[in-house]
Amino acid sequence: MATATELRARREALAAQRASGVARVSYDGKTVDYRSVAEIDRAIEALDREIAAAEGRRIVRQVRVTTTKGL
Repeated sequence: MATATELRARREALAAQRASGVARVSYDGKTVDYRSVAEIDRAIEALDREIAAAEGRRIVRQVRVTTTKGL
Protein backbone atom coordinates (compact mmCIF):
# COMPACT_ATOMS: atom_id res chain seq x y z
CA MET A 1 0.00 0.00 0.00
CA ALA A 2 1.27 3.44 -0.89
CA THR A 3 1.86 6.08 1.74
CA ALA A 4 -0.25 9.23 1.98
CA THR A 5 2.69 11.24 0.61
CA GLU A 6 2.97 9.01 -2.47
CA LEU A 7 -0.78 9.17 -3.02
CA ARG A 8 -0.72 12.97 -2.77
CA ALA A 9 2.07 13.10 -5.38
CA ARG A 10 -0.02 10.96 -7.74
CA ARG A 11 -3.05 13.18 -7.16
CA GLU A 12 -1.03 16.33 -7.85
CA ALA A 13 0.29 14.80 -11.09
CA LEU A 14 -3.23 13.92 -12.19
CA ALA A 15 -4.60 17.36 -11.31
CA ALA A 16 -1.75 19.13 -13.15
CA GLN A 17 -2.23 17.07 -16.30
CA ARG A 18 -6.01 17.52 -16.15
CA ALA A 19 -5.57 21.29 -15.95
CA SER A 20 -3.25 21.25 -18.96
CA GLY A 21 -5.62 19.08 -20.99
CA VAL A 22 -3.16 16.21 -21.40
CA ALA A 23 -4.51 12.68 -20.95
CA ARG A 24 -1.10 11.08 -20.27
CA VAL A 25 0.17 11.13 -16.68
CA SER A 26 3.61 10.03 -15.46
CA TYR A 27 4.58 9.42 -11.83
CA ASP A 28 6.85 6.99 -9.99
CA GLY A 29 8.41 5.94 -13.32
CA LYS A 30 5.03 4.83 -14.72
CA THR A 31 2.97 6.37 -17.50
CA VAL A 32 -0.81 6.04 -17.69
CA ASP A 33 -2.97 7.11 -20.65
CA TYR A 34 -6.52 8.17 -19.79
CA ARG A 35 -9.32 8.15 -22.37
CA SER A 36 -11.21 11.19 -21.09
CA VAL A 37 -11.28 13.97 -18.53
CA ALA A 38 -14.07 12.09 -16.74
CA GLU A 39 -11.76 9.12 -16.30
CA ILE A 40 -9.10 11.40 -14.79
CA ASP A 41 -11.74 12.86 -12.46
CA ARG A 42 -12.68 9.36 -11.27
CA ALA A 43 -9.02 8.55 -10.67
CA ILE A 44 -8.64 11.75 -8.62
CA GLU A 45 -11.72 10.87 -6.56
CA ALA A 46 -10.35 7.38 -5.93
CA LEU A 47 -7.03 8.85 -4.80
CA ASP A 48 -8.88 11.26 -2.49
CA ARG A 49 -10.56 8.25 -0.85
CA GLU A 50 -7.24 6.39 -0.53
CA ILE A 51 -5.54 9.46 0.97
CA ALA A 52 -8.37 9.86 3.47
CA ALA A 53 -8.13 6.17 4.44
CA ALA A 54 -4.34 6.42 4.83
CA GLU A 55 -4.83 9.41 7.14
CA GLY A 56 -7.50 7.63 9.18
CA ARG A 57 -10.43 9.76 8.07
CA ARG A 58 -13.24 9.33 5.61
CA ILE A 59 -14.81 11.51 2.98
CA VAL A 60 -18.46 12.35 3.49
CA ARG A 61 -20.35 13.15 0.33
CA GLN A 62 -23.61 15.03 0.49
CA VAL A 63 -26.25 15.17 -2.17
CA ARG A 64 -29.05 17.69 -1.88
CA VAL A 65 -32.15 17.22 -3.96
CA THR A 66 -34.66 19.99 -4.41
CA THR A 67 -37.79 19.79 -6.46
CA THR A 68 -40.58 22.09 -7.44
CA LYS A 69 -43.89 21.22 -8.90
CA GLY A 70 -44.29 23.72 -11.66
CA LEU A 71 -44.29 27.47 -11.33
